[in-house]
Amino acid sequence: MSYVTKLVCSRCGEEYDPKINQVMCKHDDLGRLDILYDYELIKEKVNKRSIISRPRDTWRWAELMPAYEKYAVRLGEGGTPLIRSKRLGEKLGLKNLYLKDETRNPTGSFKDRSMAVSVAKAREKGVSVTTTASSGNAAAALAAYSANAGINTVAFVLSTASDGKVAQLKLYGASVIKVNGIESGEDPSVKMMRASVRRFGWYPSPSFGPFNPYQVEGPKAISFELAEQFEWKPFDWTLVPTGSSCLLAGIWKGVRDLTEIGLVDYYPKLVPVQPLGNSPLIRAIKSGQEFRQIEAESHPSTIAAGLSDPYPWDGDAALEGVRKTGGTGETANDREIIEAIRDLAKYEGIFAEPSGAAALAGLKRLLDAGVIDRSDRVVALVTGAGLKDIEFAKTLISQPPIIEPNERDLGAALKAEGLNI
Repeated sequence: MSYVTKLVCSRCGEEYDPKINQVMCKHDDLGRLDILYDYELIKEKVNKRSIISRPRDTWRWAELMPAYEKYAVRLGEGGTPLIRSKRLGEKLGLKNLYLKDETRNPTGSFKDRSMAVSVAKAREKGVSVTTTASSGNAAAALAAYSANAGINTVAFVLSTASDGKVAQLKLYGASVIKVNGIESGEDPSVKMMRASVRRFGWYPSPSFGPFNPYQVEGPKAISFELAEQFEWKPFDWTLVPTGSSCLLAGIWKGVRDLTEIGLVDYYPKLVPVQPLGNSPLIRAIKSGQEFRQIEAESHPSTIAAGLSDPYPWDGDAALEGVRKTGGTGETANDREIIEAIRDLAKYEGIFAEPSGAAALAGLKRLLDAGVIDRSDRVVALVTGAGLKDIEFAKTLISQPPIIEPNERDLGAALKAEGLNI
């Protein structure tokens, strides 16, 4: 049974019957088709007791997903741990720091949540080819889930995409096309994806709501899981690495769903964190701009490749979430992101890519500014694994010593490593 009542374009307000499985607004106005549910019916099925025996994946919350569960591709996405940070929290002077470790997802990033739902909908529609525009993570996730479903994938990635990410999605069987760099705020991978959709009728599935509303629903489960992991008790902040704003849009939709069906009665404050060199959404938050006033970043510059989308496609939902929860936005420069990568690894044993560590980098700024109190309960999302970009990780370390197998050389090597034994 589907609990979706209708889809409504976020730009023009056009309504669509869910039975026709619309992906984009027919007016081509780049409005996201927001998916609305029958919450009264869902209340009869979803409560704190009814979910206990369900699998801890996306489909634990099947009634709040837009695809039928029978079309699900299950690779083990979701159900990621919420880690109480002890050593890093102590370093920051933060009593209640929690890390939602999305690196545990099957392909190493939160994008598996998005593509699990998108590919389920693709199967429902009888799709033969999926396509995406991605820096790597969304493409890899789409390729993995499409491979399991027997669907071909064509991925347009920026020419700067890491070899590791490209190798991963190629091994999943995707056709990969690299596209040269961003000019004047236009992402060429998005341009080519849209052209392929128009020409070949492929099913678009980037992590941007205006081109696929179904994948936006997957990350909602992060909000559902956090509520359950906190035993349905309030917490204060959720910090989210942000590029296109799709992840934040999904988290905000999840928070709203929880309140609509009565599982919680609070909103955690939502905080998008963008790289300083690509932060159009944060500028809008701090200057009080409306979504329609946001201009794309002309020339994004950041080590966080996954957050290099020059335009926040789902910024309307992100702005709504920030403002209605009393949240804020913050930036982090490359040096701060690198420090966050080191701290996550050294103090908590979590190996994050630059994009994945951005929330922690922003948290440090907000603590120093007194925006977040050190007694608050804070969740920082770690969204992508460091092994996704091993070449970058290698630039952060010194090469280990090579010794002959004797105790004299061992002693010298240990001393060089700073170990006084």
